[in-house]
Amino acid sequence: MHVVIVGGGVIGLVTAWRAAQRGMRVSVVDPAPGGGAARVAAGMLAAVTELHYGEEGLLALNLASAERYAAFADELAEATGQDVGYRACGTLAVALDSDDRAHLRELHALQQRCGLDAQWLSGRECRRLEPMLAPGVRGGLRVDGDHQVDPRRLASALLTAGERAGVAFRRARAGRLLLAGDGGGRAAGVRLDDGTELTGDTVVLAGGSESVRLPGLPEAVVPPVRPVKGQVLRLRMPKTPGPPFLSRTVRAVVRGGQVYLVPRESGELVLGATSEELGWDTTVTAGGVYELLRDAHELVPGLTELPLVETCAGLRPGSPDNAPLLGPSALPGLQLATGHYRNGVLLAPVTGDALAESLATGLLPEVARPFGAARFAPAGVAGGRAAAASSPTPRSRQELPA
Repeated sequence: MHVVIVGGGVIGLVTAWRAAQRGMRVSVVDPAPGGGAARVAAGMLAAVTELHYGEEGLLALNLASAERYAAFADELAEATGQDVGYRACGTLAVALDSDDRAHLRELHALQQRCGLDAQWLSGRECRRLEPMLAPGVRGGLRVDGDHQVDPRRLASALLTAGERAGVAFRRARAGRLLLAGDGGGRAAGVRLDDGTELTGDTVVLAGGSESVRLPGLPEAVVPPVRPVKGQVLRLRMPKTPGPPFLSRTVRAVVRGGQVYLVPRESGELVLGATSEELGWDTTVTAGGVYELLRDAHELVPGLTELPLVETCAGLRPGSPDNAPLLGPSALPGLQLATGHYRNGVLLAPVTGDALAESLATGLLPEVARPFGAARFAPAGVAGGRAAAASSPTPRSRQELPA
């Protein structure tokens, strides 16, 4: 079985690696594999602190993937000799005013109803854990199970793992989906931008927000994925003999906007992220940088003394319900692995396992079935109605990516 995967970001790479481990012949089409939205992501594995009302289905998928992460990181390290920067450091979500405190209290009540492990702390207890926090912090949630990984190192390790498992990388752009059969009723591969045709038994569309741009996709199976811009800053923390600048991920809502700080063992501090519905724009703006630094300064005043190392912007693939589209589409021979929005890095382990199972058997594992790729198919298109019936509850609120 030859699987052609369009897209070499974290999701495409983990799918390729897992499929190759099952004995499939795999080709990945991407001009620069290992890139994509993950190069901008902070790498928060925030299954608990990212919980929102109406997301019980997505919570189950997020928790399933988070539970696999330690073993997943160890397996990657053993296969490649590369450390992916997985840190079991926990997360602290804090409130800076009374409104934020009320919001966090409501979130804590929801977490408790879902049986999640989150501990309410006073402002003094928050500052005892993280002394660099502002004196005005009013309280917070300590979540010891929400960890982090370095997405850039993760992508590099997945690329190496795929190469060692026999994955073929075609460093070119997919110019068109090839269709075969009566009336073009089946996906049969892709035509590269140089005119070369790469045929396969199954095509997996894993191009993130670019998934909608592949020419040749029948209108009925174009995934409903949109680009959501996020700007991120990278700073350098001081190397001192005393306690670290920050010991865990810290996040908060400041004037209605979310901000997070993710400290790496390397001394890097990732600060993000904006959430902007601006189409395909990836410009780093003065306003975006200013807002991030302003809000982070209110949270951790000493942060503005740190060196600013990098500014970058990327596009998250958002779906109508902000949950991924996985597995067989309404077009035979075409499977999807896109629409992960803010949870692409978190969902890498479960997505790789789910797509490998779907490619081998034609069926998604139970935990992934509510996120079937055909759930948004128009009425009358094969699989659309049945899949839509099991889809998660849509959400209108925009949230930040992990």
